[in-house]
Amino acid sequence: MAFLDRLTKLLAAICMIGVGVSFATLIVVVLIQVVGRTIGSSPVWTEELTRFALLYLAAFGVGLSLRSGDLVNVDVVCENLPAPLPWVLRLVSAALTGALALILIPYSWKFTSIGKMQTSPALGLRMDMVHFTVTLLLVLLCVFALLRVVQMLFAGDDGIPLKQKEG
Repeated sequence: MAFLDRLTKLLAAICMIGVGVSFATLIVVVLIQVVGRTIGSSPVWTEELTRFALLYLAAFGVGLSLRSGDLVNVDVVCENLPAPLPWVLRLVSAALTGALALILIPYSWKFTSIGKMQTSPALGLRMDMVHFTVTLLLVLLCVFALLRVVQMLFAGDDGIPLKQKEG
């Protein structure tokens, strides 16, 4: 199952780059906005681009959050149960998360497609590029959740999020 580990690490690296680019964009745009307000006129497009950067930040970060245990992790109760139950609950949680994301992907794609007919007011970007963040978020969430399920079932992984393993 070294392939799954490499795939997970590659996907995580791509997402980390996406988070980094989104965050760097956010920092630069907010800095432009602050400087603009200080000298008397802030560009209108900065608020819009800030929102778009936040959406991409969330989309690229959701899979990483699931992987690290920062997304949603109710381990206070689960981890104090008798031996097989925490593993089963982590498996069921990952499977349900992946299934829900998979169910929502077609609807998010429809939402994304609607954006082809719209443009953003300040930047003039096609809104399907912005709406795509919802689809990207769901796809990444689904992939990371399903990778966890497969690793738990076939690679002997315990499904414990990275943060808990390190701490």
